[in-house]
Amino acid sequence: MSYLRSTFVHPALPKNEAGYRITDYRGAISTLCAGCGHDSICTAIIQAVYELSIQPHQIAKMSGIGCSSKTPAYYLSNSHGFNSLHGRMPSVTTGANLANRDMVYLGVSGDGDTASIGMGQFVHAIRRNLNMTYIVMNNGCYGLTKGQESATADIGSIAKSGSVTYFEPIDLVGLALELKSPFVARSFSGDKSQLVPLIKLAIHYPGFALIDVISPCVTFNNHKGSTKSYDYIRAHNAATSPLDFVEEQKEITVDYGAGHKREVQLHDGSVIKLSKLAPDWNPYDLESAKSKLQSSKSDHEVLTGLIYLNDEMKELHELLNTTTKPLNQLGQESLCPGADVLRRVNNSFR
Repeated sequence: MSYLRSTFVHPALPKNEAGYRITDYRGAISTLCAGCGHDSICTAIIQAVYELSIQPHQIAKMSGIGCSSKTPAYYLSNSHGFNSLHGRMPSVTTGANLANRDMVYLGVSGDGDTASIGMGQFVHAIRRNLNMTYIVMNNGCYGLTKGQESATADIGSIAKSGSVTYFEPIDLVGLALELKSPFVARSFSGDKSQLVPLIKLAIHYPGFALIDVISPCVTFNNHKGSTKSYDYIRAHNAATSPLDFVEEQKEITVDYGAGHKREVQLHDGSVIKLSKLAPDWNPYDLESAKSKLQSSKSDHEVLTGLIYLNDEMKELHELLNTTTKPLNQLGQESLCPGADVLRRVNNSFR
């Protein structure tokens, strides 16, 4: 469910080079929890596309299932879109990209949609170097099904139900580096000054571009043992019927310089340590990127910024030597050349 925005636009609102106002890139009013980091990511996407002056109809926004995959309703309402099955966004995007290479493909996914049911499709999209921007809205839990820990939840973390995560987390950035993804970045949903440029660079990059965005969940980050937690109140409440209330929270924002570290307190009182790459960081060194990521883990820090970039890898269309003209623009004569052409093709494989 979503709500429409007012169509009123202030006449003095500036336009980009394509002739569009930033309001032309917005969507419906968000129905996510107030203060959700996903909304901050949506705002960053809107800002990035507006600044790139991309016409809305040139963009295809793709998603799977989850809180993250609801978000395409909240941005780029005048763009093409496809909400696929759980974990199947990469394959649907692959088919769409092969049919029409002229579109800008912007895929959003969650830590469950990517690191669990969609893991196989995620890694093969990297292998094929599919030309798309792949944004993971990573909050470490399944927000649509009451906050169970996801595959990216840190070991020892406690879910809303009180269950403890006993398994090592899947680090999507580390996995992408091991698969030699040509573009790997990580950011924090509240750091708009870093996230917007990363999204712009990812969209501009001619290949697979991963941005893993740490995005706090305001509803399921309450910690075990708190007398103000949902579990404690339910255990000590003689309610006439099961009720729930999610207190409105303030959006978390942070701004700090390159090469610096910053501790950010989340809504439940816990703290994450962000470490932004220095401006002299060499993103073209894969082994250095792996080493830096590992050392940051050892220091209990979340490394953010452009971690690795390979601008020499061929994207999928180049690898397959496909036609430069999108398939949806080819005529009957090209798509069905006749029996003689088919016979020659078959004979070439004998």
